[in-house]
Amino acid sequence: MKDVPRQDRPRERLVKLGASHVSNQELLSILLGTGTKEESVQELAQRVLMHFEGINLLRDSTLEELTAIKGIGTVKAVIILAAIELGNRINQLKPQEHYCIRSPEDGANFVMEEMRLLKQEHFVCLFLNTKNQVIHRQTVFIGSLNASIVHPREVFREAVKRAAASIICCHNHPSGDPSPSQEDIHVTKRLAECGKMIGIELLDHLVIGDHKFISLKEKGYV
Repeated sequence: MKDVPRQDRPRERLVKLGASHVSNQELLSILLGTGTKEESVQELAQRVLMHFEGINLLRDSTLEELTAIKGIGTVKAVIILAAIELGNRINQLKPQEHYCIRSPEDGANFVMEEMRLLKQEHFVCLFLNTKNQVIHRQTVFIGSLNASIVHPREVFREAVKRAAASIICCHNHPSGDPSPSQEDIHVTKRLAECGKMIGIELLDHLVIGDHKFISLKEKGYV
């Protein structure tokens, strides 16, 4: 970095302009710290981004994929993976106060960032109080949705335990397409019927895709 004017170096630019005003390449350069004998840290960072076609695929990178790149050893790879994981965890943080759900969009926003990139289907229940505030969130099942596996007793046992007034169920489609399957609809109707019998209403069942969702209540299945 000695050949780059001090004011143009990534760290100095971040200090002067703020983190939101530096490029992906500069941010990665800061994490990497140093380049190699053949190339500068910025050139190395650019090569890593080109390898993953940008930060979208870099987000899902593994230690093995990173260390296979010339110039990226275990230490640099671990730093990159730690930064990605820290960003994911920060992104998933929710305010300490109870989150209030007034619409399908509110429910989808609550789980979207955590669920949209999952590689397997996760069936998640949000348990709400009488003010429609989320008092508990629980993953009930991981795997393909099936009425014989996602049993109402598993869902409503926790609802009773938490003294929930109502529930919202969510599950993701790893394909990114939230179009509901017949099994999705069958599970929804079954849960809605059981909820009516025990007095804990199923407010909605949200199918989560990649930055999009479908409300089965809006589709008329709840």
